[in-house]
Amino acid sequence: MGADRWDEMWEGELHMVPPPAERHQSLGARLIEVLGPIARARGLKVAYEIGLFLRDDDYRMPDLAVYRPDQASERGLEAAAELVVELVSPGDESRVKLPWYASLDVREVLLIARDSLCPELYRCDSGKPVPVAPAESATIGCRFEVAGPDILRVTTPAGAVDITP
Repeated sequence: MGADRWDEMWEGELHMVPPPAERHQSLGARLIEVLGPIARARGLKVAYEIGLFLRDDDYRMPDLAVYRPDQASERGLEAAAELVVELVSPGDESRVKLPWYASLDVREVLLIARDSLCPELYRCDSGKPVPVAPAESATIGCRFEVAGPDILRVTTPAGAVDITP
């Protein structure tokens, strides 16, 4: 019936994820609007809630993924992405996923707190997530920062865009 659409398998163990709140979905939609054209200009693709697979029984569903066309398969992404974005909701497992993403061929992981909009960027060097400050993605050439109450500023090659969920 589709109720398990956002569920994940962690080494064969089912992790049931509640449906995202409206603020979470709104923030994700705004991010894909801003990041989509930038990614496409770099020959990359962007997807919302696509599966990232290590094996059939080991996959995660980042909120957004930026990837090369050759990293995709019919079922989703195959152990690789240039950038994954997790919108961190209270009590979720986004931070727990960091080492898993870093163990794959994921270049960068961006965590954005759903409520405070505080961004954290990690580069996945040598299988470990390494924090990068300021949160500036080499993959898409954008900087992420809180610009005021309820404003996430994304500084793109074309200028700054303020996102409010």
